[in-house]
Amino acid sequence: MHRFRPSRLFHRRCLHNLQNAGPLCSQLKSRSVIRFSGSDTIKFLQGLLSNDVRRFGEPSREGNSPIPTPNVASVVVPPMYAALLTPQGRFLYDLFLYRPPRPEEKLDRSGSGPGSGSGEPVEILADVDSSILDELLETLKKYRLRSKVDIENVADDFLCWQRYGADLPGKTPAVEEPEAASVGWGSGVDSSSKSASHGSDVGCQWFKDPRLDCLGFRGIFCSGTIPPFVESDKETDEENYLMWRLEKGVAEGSTEIPKGETIPLEYNFAGLNAISFDKGCYVGQELIARTHHRGVIRKRLLPLKFIDNNGKEVEGKVTPGSEVISTVPSKKLGSVITALGFRGMGVLRLDDAFKDTLAIRGQEDIKVIAIRPDWWPAEWFQDQQHTDTATA
Repeated sequence: MHRFRPSRLFHRRCLHNLQNAGPLCSQLKSRSVIRFSGSDTIKFLQGLLSNDVRRFGEPSREGNSPIPTPNVASVVVPPMYAALLTPQGRFLYDLFLYRPPRPEEKLDRSGSGPGSGSGEPVEILADVDSSILDELLETLKKYRLRSKVDIENVADDFLCWQRYGADLPGKTPAVEEPEAASVGWGSGVDSSSKSASHGSDVGCQWFKDPRLDCLGFRGIFCSGTIPPFVESDKETDEENYLMWRLEKGVAEGSTEIPKGETIPLEYNFAGLNAISFDKGCYVGQELIARTHHRGVIRKRLLPLKFIDNNGKEVEGKVTPGSEVISTVPSKKLGSVITALGFRGMGVLRLDDAFKDTLAIRGQEDIKVIAIRPDWWPAEWFQDQQHTDTATA
C-alpha cells in the first residue's frame, strides 16, 4: 500500500515552528537495533553499562506501564538509556535498552502483577547508533569473553521511531489515548487495543522517552509495519526530530557525542537518566563517580541560537567544530557540536556562557546565544554560581 510522504513545504514548516506542530513521528534511520540473549545477559550488561540493568530482571511494578498497554498477562518494563564508556570514563556509545514482554509469565493471585516462575533468560533489544553499528558489535564481543550471551544484529527486523512535538501529554499514557487499551493487570483484554498498542506480536509499542518527558515517546517496531498513532500527515523527516532535540539541548549518538573524548556528565547524562551512581562497578565508573562527587561541572552541553548583529537568525553558516568565543574579553568558551539551520548545540564553559558577548571565531559577525534548558535541575544553576565565584 502506498504510504503518504510529507511534502517539502511541510518539512520546512516543521523545522521553523515545531512548537506548534505535532504530534510528529519520525523513523530514526540514524539508529539500528541489536539483540542480547542468553542466561548471562543481565550480568554482562550490568558490568559494562552506566545504568542499572538489573531492573530488567525484576518483575514489573505498579506505575511501570508504558504507552497504552492492554492486560496481556506479560511483564512490561520501561526502557532505559545507558552508555558504554572507555576504561578512562569517556563516552563511546549510547544505547536505549528494551526488554520485550514475556507473555508466558503468569499473574499473581491478586491479579495485580506477575507471579513467580519467571526464571527464563532475559532478552534485551537495544536501539543504537547506525553509523558505528559494526564497531559496537565488535567491541561488545570483545568484552563478552566466556559470558553466556549472544549479541546479534537485527537491524533488518526492527526500526526505531520517535513521536514528539506539540500536543503530547506530559503525564500518563492513558491520558493521551484512553480508548486505545485497558491499562493495568486487572482489566480485560481487547484484541483491537492490543493490536493498536503493541503494533506486533513481539510486544512492540511506544514508551515515554527514558531521558526526558519533553522528548516525547520512543519505540522499536517490526520492519514493514506502521507504528500505532502515526498519522499520515504527521510522519516527517528525522531532521525535525534533530531540531526538537536541539531546542532541548539533548545530544544523541556518536556523531554528536565525540567518542573517546567526552565526559558524559558534561553532556548532561546524569540529568538524562543514563547513569546510576549506586549500582557498583562498571567500565569507566571511577571517573564518573569522582567527577560527580566533586560536585562542580564547569562545562555543559547547551542549546545555541545563531543571529546577526541585528538579531536576525542566521541559517546554514555555522558548522560542527566551530569555536565559540567571548569577544570581551577574547577567549575560547567551547565548540559547536551540532548545527541545523539557525540552531545548534555546544559544550561551553558555564562561567561566561550566558553573557551577550559570544560569537563564532572567524565569523565574529555571527552572534551566539546560549539557552538554559527548562528541564535542567536547580542544582546545575548552583554549579554555575560556584564557577562564577571561583573565577571572580
